[in-house]
Amino acid sequence: MANKKSDLFFKLLLIGDSGVGKTCIIFRFADNTFNPSFISTIGIDFKIKTLELGGKKIKLQIWDTAGQERFHTITTAYYRGAMGIMLVYDVTNEKSFSNISKWLKKIDDHANEDVKRMLVGNKCDMYDKRVISQTKGEQLASSYGISFIETSALSNINVEKSFVVLTEDILNAVCPPTVEETEK
Repeated sequence: MANKKSDLFFKLLLIGDSGVGKTCIIFRFADNTFNPSFISTIGIDFKIKTLELGGKKIKLQIWDTAGQERFHTITTAYYRGAMGIMLVYDVTNEKSFSNISKWLKKIDDHANEDVKRMLVGNKCDMYDKRVISQTKGEQLASSYGISFIETSALSNINVEKSFVVLTEDILNAVCPPTVEETEK
């Protein structure tokens, strides 16, 4: 019997303002690397990483979008078909947090209705520069009925966990657990 490379394939998307750390989060997760130099994403790029969850190999295609307004018409085309979207803001940048509502509107306008969403407060290791409390992030996520996590790509805090949680949300939607699995 041939060994399957993966059982499932999920397309994920990271969106948010320019400079919030979307690319750094993706590189930390996919390659376990961090580049402190800020290089703005032009258009769109992606990485592949395979996770094993619940005995299933899940290939993740993780799309990195440009945060600048001038690229939004290009990047919104990639919302279709995404099964999970991380809305990333920078906990040291008030504007990136207040713009989350605009990013949610873009999801409503361009993504599938059943897409799983997660609010991600990045740069949580920058305690002295923080302007958005964890509670404020939790409250915003709760008001939209979406999951929330804080991460640091630099310090590698909750980066893998954020992808695991979002992937589990998608997995539970497409392959609901059986009665036997829930009783374990």
